Amino acid sequence: MLEQERIVRDVTARLTRASSAEDACRVTVTTLSAHTGAMSAALLPVRDNLRCIAASGAWQVFTTVRAGRGVCGRAFRTGRTQTVTAVSADPDYIPVGAQGVQLEVSAPLLDTTDRPIGVLNVEWRTAVDVDNARAVVEAVAACLGDRITRLGGPPAENSSEKLLRHAGALTTAATEWELMAAANDAARDLSGLDAAVLVMGDGERIRVGMPTVLPNDFEARLRQVMAGLPESTLLEMVMLAHRHGSSYTLGEKDHCPPQVYRPLLAAGVATLIGVPVGPADAGGVMLIADERTMEPDPSTVNLMEMLAAHAWANLDRLRTLAQLRELAMSDPLTGLRHQGPFNERIRSATPGRTALLAIDIDQFKVINDTYGHQEGDAVLVALSRALKHALRHADELFRLGGDEFVAVLEVRHPSEAMTIADRLTAAARAIGRTVSIGVALVDEDEPPERALRRADAAMYGVKRDGRNGARLAPGASTGRTA
Repeated sequence: MLEQERIVRDVTARLTRASSAEDACRVTVTTLSAHTGAMSAALLPVRDNLRCIAASGAWQVFTTVRAGRGVCGRAFRTGRTQTVTAVSADPDYIPVGAQGVQLEVSAPLLDTTDRPIGVLNVEWRTAVDVDNARAVVEAVAACLGDRITRLGGPPAENSSEKLLRHAGALTTAATEWELMAAANDAARDLSGLDAAVLVMGDGERIRVGMPTVLPNDFEARLRQVMAGLPESTLLEMVMLAHRHGSSYTLGEKDHCPPQVYRPLLAAGVATLIGVPVGPADAGGVMLIADERTMEPDPSTVNLMEMLAAHAWANLDRLRTLAQLRELAMSDPLTGLRHQGPFNERIRSATPGRTALLAIDIDQFKVINDTYGHQEGDAVLVALSRALKHALRHADELFRLGGDEFVAVLEVRHPSEAMTIADRLTAAARAIGRTVSIGVALVDEDEPPERALRRADAAMYGVKRDGRNGARLAPGASTGRTA
């Protein structure tokens, strides 16, 4: 028989000396295990998880349990004590190394409004009276819940835990914009300031990260101001951070800020942290700001630097992956996409609207045989540029191999496709070359591959008739020119 009054009295006496929620948890489980010989654990919520704050009587425990999982999660979710006498038959039981558990009692820790603020979990490997065990755990849980409430409630997520959580969000970002939004969220959360803006370059231009949803009016106003700044000013912000390193305001008024930051002051910025991100030529600067006048703690700036380093590592990874995907999808000589992307594109062909233009360089073999493959490559590069510039903005050009190109157009009439084909032959002549082009519109119920064969046949007809021209292929179903 468990001596309930003596256990509760001992726990209560020790809890009065606990100075934090963590201390209260440690005191409780240590005292409870000493009296019962059972495995005891106290878990408190941290965001969406129950974190094991203290445990005793087991070789190993799980550090984190999802708030709705396990017997502990069930007790926390329902706010009611859970008693399990056959752990092997309970689908929610989470084994923690103690073999032969005969009883598990999981009691919620409640605040003054009976809201769950944690869980006290006890497991016995010896036979005990179930009702008595439950009464003991519930009584001790009531003492622990009361003491944690008096100490201010469960501890908040610390900076290290926040940084790790946000690091996970940065790692899973699938695009640059998702990553920039995740970095801004992390900067606000870790710093306690109201706004965060990433100014990033890609080696060609500087831009301000603008998420779809803005967290507050101040950040919306700040981003609007920054989006209207000339690129030279944004570049100056980036170079200032990379030249001198991270910086932060001291909360002192009536001092002259750097000229480049004055538009931010006009937007209401009173506190500003600036942290360089990545290298100066391809990276940027993270600006974290607030309307309130504060002096950020230097340790907060250190956290921002770690966040910026992690954000850049993931941004660089995304850019590298994008480059590798582009290389995998593109012809390395001309930069045009090749067979794989072409096959993807023609799957969405619209009958009567999608035109395929089979383009072949005239006498390309003679160029290679006479002047060598290096000259042939130069011709391919020059011609691909000329053809691409002659196409409309929405038209697409692919290189399928050798000197064979295909343009994919969306047109309203076959004559529109022929007009574009004539522009392509003129573009080739402008650089001293000629091409033969066959044009086919994808017919109703016609596989696009068959339309491409018709375009090829029309192109070879042009070659037989002297090259340097374009021809519309007969329709697939009628055998007549559309």
